[in-house]
Amino acid sequence: MSNNSDLQEPEEELFEHYRFDVPKGQAFLRIDKYLMLMVPNATRNKIQNAASNGDIYVNDVPVKSNYKVKPLDVIRILLAHPPFENRVDPEDIPLDIVYEDDALLVINKPPNFVVHPGHGNYTGTLVNALAFHFENLPLNSSERPGLVHRIDKDTSGLLVVAKTEAAMTHLAKQFEDKTSEREYVALVWGNVKEEEGTVTGNIARHVRDRMQMAVFADPEIGKHAVTHYKVLERFGYVTLVSCKLETGRTHQIRVHMKHIGHTLFNDERYGGNLILKGTTFTKYKQFIDNCFKTLPRQALHAKTLGFIHPKTGEMMRFDTEIPKDMADCIEKWRNYSKSNASEEEE
Repeated sequence: MSNNSDLQEPEEELFEHYRFDVPKGQAFLRIDKYLMLMVPNATRNKIQNAASNGDIYVNDVPVKSNYKVKPLDVIRILLAHPPFENRVDPEDIPLDIVYEDDALLVINKPPNFVVHPGHGNYTGTLVNALAFHFENLPLNSSERPGLVHRIDKDTSGLLVVAKTEAAMTHLAKQFEDKTSEREYVALVWGNVKEEEGTVTGNIARHVRDRMQMAVFADPEIGKHAVTHYKVLERFGYVTLVSCKLETGRTHQIRVHMKHIGHTLFNDERYGGNLILKGTTFTKYKQFIDNCFKTLPRQALHAKTLGFIHPKTGEMMRFDTEIPKDMADCIEKWRNYSKSNASEEEE
């Protein structure tokens, strides 16, 4: 095994596979236990082996598996080979291209389509499709070709992809400066009280469930996030809302709507796949089960997208129809709501 001086000055290039910025409120915890919570499908044995090999760095210094993680530590796992998800194999996957020119393209992403390779999804992603259909796409800050922004696997809707370095820089700045326009349509549990409102709350990874994000009151934890919502239609136990993003954080709409008591319909990760509002009648439970079968994902669609074209300076806006699975589910709720209203009138 190499000694520490060798490890701090590696002869070969090392590639960052994971990085964790420990939050301010983190209690002292052995790093092997901490990483078991943070790294998907990690075992304690694998983590301890990585520490023995000098692959785990805290504040740029390699540590052993018994190191106690402290608030504000920067933990990195560095290996001699690049992360598998950065090796993109071109795949002939059809794309629904809404618009294309020599600087960019706008894609309407279907649900159940992962945007970029990552743990458990190394093939069959949008990035694999882009690599097949387009050559020499510019890399974003995460070294992913073409991607200016992303949406979740089970969220459908519009994405803009940059085809040149200049377009990537220009578009990325618009998203960073909050000048792009992004409107989503969501079906949420409960009858949203206000006709419109704004949710403001820092978003960071949940302290217990690392697959979830959460809202934190401490301004030093997480990233600033703002969502504006407006009621489109009410169905009693659920509400159809429009959500406009001022910022674009991971799971932002899903987290913010849950934070105000309106979890997205059938959002399994955040508990929306349970009956959160309604009656105890068997008939109602069967209705909800049918809705879940019709829409086997969270009820979220990136409907409109607007940005300034990086070459022409023209403001461009794109709009898409709500996909069939979500539209059918909404129609079920519309009919259910009407039948309930007519029964009450009788």
